[in-house]
Amino acid sequence: MKPLLPITLTADAFRPFGEVIETDNASEIHLINKGTTTRFHDIAPVDVSDKGGRPIISIFRGKPFVLPIRISMMERHPLGSQAFMPLAGRPYLVVVAQDMAGRPGEPQAFLASETQGVSYAKGTWHHPLLALGDVSDFLVLDRGSNDANLEEADYPEPYAINALT
Repeated sequence: MKPLLPITLTADAFRPFGEVIETDNASEIHLINKGTTTRFHDIAPVDVSDKGGRPIISIFRGKPFVLPIRISMMERHPLGSQAFMPLAGRPYLVVVAQDMAGRPGEPQAFLASETQGVSYAKGTWHHPLLALGDVSDFLVLDRGSNDANLEEADYPEPYAINALT
């Protein structure tokens, strides 16, 4: 298997694939509710309206992966973005790839902190949820409809994440 070493998730490094969901991305910051709450406004776009799609909120419960982690396939959602926000207070892995003529290119791996979410841009190749350490819940915002919004592709030769840093 080809080795794949994760790097720290940052907004700049992840920008070709979507947005990092964290307070630093806010377009505006407002005190609301009589000053008792800070609203970090417009952190990531939600792009789900193609073909009459609608936004839905779900919770995904991911079983933890242990090293080495085999990356042999990727998926994408051509009709809408998909956002993940960790609820379990532990880091997780994000693996993405550029589109190469309808197939995923070489993967890039990111180690996300327990406070960082990600929003995959519409059509971005990514690996399914990669929880670490223990069973972990994620709040997910994506597209609801009756249209098929999932494409999967296998790599001819798998990659392996053998270490986290």
